[in-house]
Amino acid sequence: MSEAETMVFGVAERYATALFELANETGELEIVEADIARFETLRRESADLRRLMKSLVFTTEDQLKAISAVVEAAGLGRTVSNFVKLVAANNRLSNLPDMFRRFRQLLADRRGEVTAGIVSAIPLSDGQLADIKGALADISGKSVHVELDVDPSLIGGLVVKLGSRMIDTSLKTKLDALKIALKEVG
Repeated sequence: MSEAETMVFGVAERYATALFELANETGELEIVEADIARFETLRRESADLRRLMKSLVFTTEDQLKAISAVVEAAGLGRTVSNFVKLVAANNRLSNLPDMFRRFRQLLADRRGEVTAGIVSAIPLSDGQLADIKGALADISGKSVHVELDVDPSLIGGLVVKLGSRMIDTSLKTKLDALKIALKEVG
């Protein structure tokens, strides 16, 4: 990890931990979680909001005015609204997605949950998904939340990420390994 990445992670960690502790003390963890999800949906759907958060062209004052209007229009609760405004005032809007990601990790840890990322070549049936979640729960000893994605380039199989572990059973990876092995022989 580069020094810049470490610094960004440190910033996100500090802000997320502060938000988590405040929400926990005030009994608003679920409200804050819902407001974060609402804000993240807005960010995904609005190119203007993403540009505002990343651009160095806008002054801190302009970012604060714009983000204040966004959180007010979105009807976010006081805690998340004030948090986002504080982040904007401190010129850290570009780090907000990392802060929210870390908040969700802290909340999942508290709940005894873990998130697994699953990428499959084709959509999984409910039965397949239940089997995979059960196996991952057995491995992790925690309740498993799954984030699904479909990538036809895998050809077949799955790529599963659970914490720092990754299991790649995709046909694409196996074919790539075979191609490399054949080049070494020939």
